[in-house]
Amino acid sequence: MAVDASLLQQAAQTIRAGSKSFATAARLFDESTRQSAVLLYAWCRHCDDLVDGQQLGHGQQQGDRSDGLARLAALERATRLACAGEPADGPVFAGLAEVVRRHAIPDRYLLEHLAGFRMDVEARHYARLDDTLAYCWRVAGVVGVMMAMVMGNRNPATLDRACDLGMAFQLTNIARDVVEDAAIGRIYLPATWLADEGILTREDVLDPVHRAALSRVAARLVDAADPYYRSAVAGIGELPLRSAWSIATARGVYRDIGRKVKAHGAHAWDTRISTTRMDKLWFLARGAAVAVAAHGITPQPRAAQLWKRPV
Repeated sequence: MAVDASLLQQAAQTIRAGSKSFATAARLFDESTRQSAVLLYAWCRHCDDLVDGQQLGHGQQQGDRSDGLARLAALERATRLACAGEPADGPVFAGLAEVVRRHAIPDRYLLEHLAGFRMDVEARHYARLDDTLAYCWRVAGVVGVMMAMVMGNRNPATLDRACDLGMAFQLTNIARDVVEDAAIGRIYLPATWLADEGILTREDVLDPVHRAALSRVAARLVDAADPYYRSAVAGIGELPLRSAWSIATARGVYRDIGRKVKAHGAHAWDTRISTTRMDKLWFLARGAAVAVAAHGITPQPRAAQLWKRPV
């Protein structure tokens, strides 16, 4: 079934505005995979924006987050309808319905993603790394699983590696955005790690006096992401070559962001860390090499200490 051109155009605009890094990588997909990827991304972006009262990931601090539970309930209803082939809430859910139809995405994965937003709405406390990882699974690991299905792979072992990459991306995002998140009352860094550095309150996280200490906690989180980035390579080798190139490119871009957070130390939050156009071109070239190499290796068993996806 052909997808409405205006629907695809809107979804493509959403990804360009919401994530330049992923937009770059998505250009490498074949046409059918790219369509599904951007439609799935548009749904994820819409849910995030609605819960946080923001626009395409921007304006979070000024966003209206009242009635979060009611907003979530509306998203859950619309998502269930889309999964049943009955989209009723506009183009985002029409696009989601098409992705679900094409790739038989189980609704439990979509609802699990929404459960991650519920953790935000309920102001969940993250005492230990395992608590942070549970959040990462819902907001990113499960998206990795769905993206692997969009790329035509349902092998459980490959889905595990796709989850690993999503987890790594989110751990990197948390390290990069810790001050921005704390400004709206969200702290995803493990509280025990923060306490080790004498950071006990949200005000401490925001206080520039604690930047050096905060940078050490963020560096620990970047280091925690590294085994997930390494594990993900085995899954890349199980994807079609163009999809493998795209995902390897995204992996390189996000991993570099984490390394920059570490390198900037106490100054990591002076400005938002990102990658330049030249950086992205380099990672496009390197991603091709990683994709080809991944297809030629026998994957090692997945490390036992990594987060095990629950569904």
